Amino acid sequence: MRGRRSNSEGSITRRSDGRWMARVSLANGDRKTFYAKTRQEALQLLKAAIRDLDKGLPLLSDAQMLGQYLETWLAAVQHTIKPGTWKRHAEYVRLHIIPDLGKVPLTKLTAQQVQALYAKKLDEGLSPTTVHHLHAVLHRALKVALRLELLQRNVTEMVDPPRMAHPEMATLSAEQARHFLATAAGDRFEALYVLALCTGMRQGELLALRWRDIDLPAGTVSVRATLRYSPQGYVFAEPKTHHSRRLIALPQLAQEALKRHKQMQAEEKAKLGDGWRDVDLVFPNTIGGPMVNMHLLRREFLPMLEKAGLRRIRFHDLRHTAATLLLGQGVNPKIVSEMLGHSDVSITLNLYSHVTPHMQQQAAAAMDDALGT
Repeated sequence: MRGRRSNSEGSITRRSDGRWMARVSLANGDRKTFYAKTRQEALQLLKAAIRDLDKGLPLLSDAQMLGQYLETWLAAVQHTIKPGTWKRHAEYVRLHIIPDLGKVPLTKLTAQQVQALYAKKLDEGLSPTTVHHLHAVLHRALKVALRLELLQRNVTEMVDPPRMAHPEMATLSAEQARHFLATAAGDRFEALYVLALCTGMRQGELLALRWRDIDLPAGTVSVRATLRYSPQGYVFAEPKTHHSRRLIALPQLAQEALKRHKQMQAEEKAKLGDGWRDVDLVFPNTIGGPMVNMHLLRREFLPMLEKAGLRRIRFHDLRHTAATLLLGQGVNPKIVSEMLGHSDVSITLNLYSHVTPHMQQQAAAAMDDALGT
């Protein structure tokens, strides 16, 4: 049984095994073949192929599964993004996307299937923020497939991902920050906590800090690197952004803490002798090498919070505390933005909008001083 289009653009044929085969001629003389269980399905495939050819769209094959494509994409982007970012991408793909949609043909993936995946992950207990990040990874991968002409559309653009949750920022008050530092006095990481609260430096920036980055006579610290995890271990990498490379003025409190810390570290080195791994780190582990961030958190920072009788916060919240205290003291937001390494002062103002009302009250009082009677 055979049917043929009058303009010879395509044909439909029934094979000996009972399946239907649709063929369409391409401009270069080649033919594209599609298979279907019924003649009606074959006819629909043929019509869709001719329509796509008329629109200048590529004809796609359903031979590649979504899981196969995602594994190939992961391998392709591994050396183009930061190791930690790639690791998270791989976890989203291998733990959450492939188990549910990996065997779906890449070209037959639908928005409904993707939306159902998001709903399932939320039901399984993943947070809206995690599912939102999962969506971002899948969208990025399919965007590349579209550019490579493996797809005709990116179905993730037709899906509504859950909104990211924005938890309330946790900061220490000035009194709590002073109490925390008083509790940490004499501790091996006292200077690190002082620097975090005085400069707003990120944890990775603090752990990558070397003595050559600190100019105590000038009272400055240069942020030039960050300590990041990679499959090969911890490595020194470029700061988060171009604006993250910065020079920060140190208050006297931080300068004195660093002087004490340097003396303490000299004593540690003398005790270990040849056992000390000297890579010039300001805040190394007990033998001079890079400090693992989770070890700092679990073995040092959280126990210190508990010792001080303070609620549990993230180490990153010391950065938020620094910004909040500076803005609350009336420091120009542009200066605070530069200290934090933000690319634009609007980021600083948006993040710390809870401080803005107090700043406006200060501005009103200043105007009274200038113009009031």
